[in-house]
Amino acid sequence: MSSQEQPEQGDAKPGPLKEPALTALSLYPQDWALFLDIDGTLLDLAERPEAIVVPDHLPGALHAISRQLGGALALVTGRAIEFVDPLFAPFRFPVAGLHGAERRDAGGRLRRAHIPPAFQEMKQVIQHEAAAWPGSIVEDKGAAVAVHFRHAPAYQAEINEAMQHHLEEAGPDWNLQHGKMVIEICPSHASKGHAVEAFLAESPFEGRRPIAIGDDVTDETMFAVANRLGGQSVRVGENDRKTLARASIGSPARLRDVLGTLIK
Repeated sequence: MSSQEQPEQGDAKPGPLKEPALTALSLYPQDWALFLDIDGTLLDLAERPEAIVVPDHLPGALHAISRQLGGALALVTGRAIEFVDPLFAPFRFPVAGLHGAERRDAGGRLRRAHIPPAFQEMKQVIQHEAAAWPGSIVEDKGAAVAVHFRHAPAYQAEINEAMQHHLEEAGPDWNLQHGKMVIEICPSHASKGHAVEAFLAESPFEGRRPIAIGDDVTDETMFAVANRLGGQSVRVGENDRKTLARASIGSPARLRDVLGTLIK
């Protein structure tokens, strides 16, 4: 059985559910916990970070799946939590934001990273520098800052050099994250893998096997944890990049279709 989920040619509806990881989740929901990236995974990538579109049915579908899993569904994203919640309103899911630098557990308890004044000043400097990179977008995430260069690919080397310089000034408490046409400075203790492990130490995730689904380099730590703990790792998208994921699904749209088949 292939682990590649693909829609049938010319079929407007999802085909039979072939993905072993998600089949197991559907058959034995009490055994599994589901961890989902957002951009490029649940949602199609957009030209600008704020331009993403959430299909009307998606929040309710995730809520239904969460209920089937006894609440063991969490969003694990590079976005800030305050950005995530309005996307999926009126539902509030457990969520790890900023690649795990902030996290809200199933009980609603929120843990945030400290933002020193020097980091705030550094973000202002990066905003000023971006004027020299036409087409780039600086995204202030609070405890992290990202520069998107999807519309400024010619400046990628300059942006990388500048961000590396700011990282060295920021010191060992910060790390550089590379993603799809984006580079980001975020707290060094943060990783999606650590966030998944933290969730799995708490109710209702505790004692379950993780299914981690993502699309980007930043999701690899999440895949590593899922693999190590006997779970499942699924990458969304079709490319030749090396990955730890053991299965794949062709696109966010296909993932949304497959998730819809899980609702009983």
